[in-house]
Amino acid sequence: MCQNFGRWCRHGGAYMYTQGLLDQGGKAAAAEQLPEDAALLQRFQARVDAEEKIEPKDWMPEAYRQTLIRQISQHAHSEIVGMLPEGNWITRAPTLLRKSILIAKVQDEGGHGAYLYSAAETLGISRAELIDQLLAGRAKYSSIFNYPTPTWADIGAIGWLVDGAAIMNQIPLCRCSYGPYARAMIRICKEESFHQRQGYDIMLQLARGTPAQRRMAQEALNRWWWPSLMMFGPPDTASQHTALSVRWKIKRFTNDELRQKFVDFTVPQAKFLGLEVPDPQLRWDAAAGEHRYGSIDWSEFNNVLQGHGPCNRERLGARREAHEAGRWVREAAAAHAAKQRARAAA
Repeated sequence: MCQNFGRWCRHGGAYMYTQGLLDQGGKAAAAEQLPEDAALLQRFQARVDAEEKIEPKDWMPEAYRQTLIRQISQHAHSEIVGMLPEGNWITRAPTLLRKSILIAKVQDEGGHGAYLYSAAETLGISRAELIDQLLAGRAKYSSIFNYPTPTWADIGAIGWLVDGAAIMNQIPLCRCSYGPYARAMIRICKEESFHQRQGYDIMLQLARGTPAQRRMAQEALNRWWWPSLMMFGPPDTASQHTALSVRWKIKRFTNDELRQKFVDFTVPQAKFLGLEVPDPQLRWDAAAGEHRYGSIDWSEFNNVLQGHGPCNRERLGARREAHEAGRWVREAAAAHAAKQRARAAA
């Protein structure tokens, strides 16, 4: 027996409906699915092709539902884990202004994770189950957050490159075929734009600073350039999910298309900073109207995904420790809610 659990969340004047389908034991229960016959599938694809939004109570193929759960949960996990490398610099930011900006940014990332977990809950899976998957190491998050941030310039590079890559990937998600995900992305993209600008401003100040500061900025660019290109995922020829996600308009562009857009957008920014992109094969192809760049080391990407990156263990360890430290808060909240229900029933 499933219990519909609905919640309205207000985000910046717009409402996002989240509906978790929970059984009495609190576990996520699969929404009832009608037989996926050819007529149903055809009508569903026709709605997607007509740019209609698919909502939580609408019929959808189970593969569509599972694809969204995988993508949205990975996105949410990435926002939460992504707080760690930057949070490490809050106490060491060079000025009070930089500290306050960084605190605001890290808070934003936590909020993004909350929005996205809410969007995932509309697909019939609980937030608790998603978090358990992350803590158990069964769920993935963006590989780029498994790299260290040894200098203040790395915080600038994350804002400029990592958040810049995120914007390139996420703006098309505002037109995702699944309504709750698309609506969540509208505010997220606005805030990510601020994140990218503050990162670029850090890099600009360093690039205009002393020779030591300029060298620090260049070294940060060297560290983060290739991982940023890997953020878009494997090449289209090796991607298991891209073709179907594009067909269902969960994604609007392929991994390689987004990666190319990022390179073309970012290389002129590096030139304005007076920094050199660490790719000796990078060149402008006038005939194609785009940059050609060198080969990506996909063995590094796969190694990090498999849990062997520089900070994989540290990142998950920090999340597990924080989750355990907050157990008493969750238990107290659950006990209070039980008392409220008992009083209401009396």
